[in-house]
Amino acid sequence: MTSFAPALSFAFEIRARVAPSLDVARGGPVTEFTPITGGTVAGPRLTGTVLAGGGDWSSTSRADGVCRLEARYLIRADDGAVIDIVNRGFYRPDAGTAAQRDGDLTVAADGLYFRTSPVFHTDAPAHRWLAETVFVGLARDEDDVIAIRLYAVE
Repeated sequence: MTSFAPALSFAFEIRARVAPSLDVARGGPVTEFTPITGGTVAGPRLTGTVLAGGGDWSSTSRADGVCRLEARYLIRADDGAVIDIVNRGFYRPDAGTAAQRDGDLTVAADGLYFRTSPVFHTDAPAHRWLAETVFVGLARDEDDVIAIRLYAVE
């Protein structure tokens, strides 16, 4: 039996501008909503803009500080097609071996594991491949921008 491992290929980077977070819940798990105010999409497989109006809900409910993320927003591709994205993931402090990886697959300088798994929805024929592909996102926080490099799983 031959074994195989999936390969990752860089598809595009989303740079979502965000406004200050709002506290949603008090007295239980920390829950915040971070409004998405716009942004850009650029890469070899997709270019466009992030539309204002979406947001990210994050919740820290574990004692170890792991934060669960769920963002939902819209992208307008350069050809005018509107694409819905639901991007779920986690971030956590990571002092382990991930910082030793080569190439683009490294943690941010602040030592966070910040990974997402987006799902796309669109009926635009030119972009249907987005809804038929599994992606892994490597994210980093750059002040008022969340940058997410998206890799297609081949």
